[in-house]
Formats: sequence, C-alpha cells, structure tokens
Amino acid sequence: MNAMPRFLPARRPRAAAARLLPALLLLLALPLAAQDDHAAKRARMVEEVAAMAKLLGSATAGDAIDPAVIAAIGKVPRHEFVPEGQKRNAYENRPLPIGHGQTISQPYIVAIMTDLARPKPGDVVLEIGTGSGYQAAVMAHLVKAVYTIEIIEPLGLQAAQRLKTMGYTNVEVRVGDGYHGWAEHAPYDAILVTAAASHIPPPLIRQLKPGGRMVIPVGASFMVQQLMLVQKNLDGTISSRQILPVNFVPLTGRR
Repeated sequence: MNAMPRFLPARRPRAAAARLLPALLLLLALPLAAQDDHAAKRARMVEEVAAMAKLLGSATAGDAIDPAVIAAIGKVPRHEFVPEGQKRNAYENRPLPIGHGQTISQPYIVAIMTDLARPKPGDVVLEIGTGSGYQAAVMAHLVKAVYTIEIIEPLGLQAAQRLKTMGYTNVEVRVGDGYHGWAEHAPYDAILVTAAASHIPPPLIRQLKPGGRMVIPVGASFMVQQLMLVQKNLDGTISSRQILPVNFVPLTGRR
C-alpha cells in the first residue's frame, strides 16, 4: 500500500491532462466555430442582397448585380467593421451605427453603389466618407487602388488601422474634408460618395476621369434623397440620372 503514493505524482498530471483535453479542444475549436458562423451568416446576407437586387432591378436598370461585386461582398467580414455591441447584427441587411452619429451602409446599398461604379481591376477609385472602412474594403477586392477620405478624425484613424491590420494594402485613408476630393491622385475612374450632398461637388466632377462614373446621394437631411449616377462623357460633358431613393447621413465640411 505504501507503494501507491510513489506513483501518484507521475499519474496525476496524465489524469488531469485527460480531463482537460476535451475543454482544451473546445476552446481551440471556438474561433473556428465562430468563423464558420460568420461565414454562414455572410452567405445568407449575400443571397439576400442578390435576391433584393433582382426584385428591385428596374430601379438600377438591371436585374442582377455583377457577380464580381457579389463575390467581393462575400469576401469582406462585415463583423470586423462594426462596434463590438453590433457584431451580432453585422450580417443583417441594414445600416448599423458605428459611433459619432455615423453608420455603416446597408449591404444592399454598398452592392448597388459598387456595381454602378463598374469597377475594373486597373481602376483607381476615390471614396468620400470612409466611415468604418467597409465600402473601401469591398471596392479594394475589385480595383487597383482606393483612396478614401473621412472628415471625423477618430473614425478615419480607426478605419486606417483596421484596413492595414486586415491586409488591405491597396487602400489609403486620409482624414480631411472630402468635398474638395483628393487631387493628388486624380483623375479617378470612379468616385463614390457615402454621405448625402445638397449638390454634386464641382471639385469631384473635375477629378473624375473622362468616361468615369460617380455615385452620390443628393438631397437634404431628413428628406428623400436620390442616389445619383453621374457620368463624365469622353468629351467632358456630364450626364446624370436618378437611381433610387436613399437615406444617408449628410456630407459635412466647408463648401
């Protein structure tokens, strides 16, 4: 009987390890399970966006969004672009608050705006209104470079760090007033404005390449706004048309 204690020190760790192994495996599996859960939710969101575009196709002069745009939406982990308290809602097809009175746009609207810009792999795109960086991330999967401006400094700095950490090396964020654009990298193949302006800013028209497209919500706050597609023709003339009614936060800054 006295021999038993001599073996206890050697056997107890093994027994403890055996008891802990299931718990350790469960802990190791949690991140993967969370990823799978996000992937499943993201897939459902993408299906809903595609179905909504088909249902409302007459508003955008087409019954489907470019498959490349849909694929880009499916690649971007939207839960990484919302505050912690909103992660459970990240894959709902609706806008969500991101702080400072701003929102991350509804995925359907992100898809429509991206699709209207007709992005191509060699394009250089300007975005006005970085927000959390979600729209820039989606566009980054489709074009050569995205330059994006955010007037609210904390949001701009957070977005820049987030995009860098996530490996979006073809996105550059600047804190500043987007009304005047970013002339240094002009002309742009496409310009997206993710806040409602009372009019189409002339500096953005000047920075749009001939043959380029601008997508911008136009209208007053707390009133019906119209998502507009503005095209600069090859001869430099401008044409525009209304796409659908929207509701965006206002474009701020000096005019």
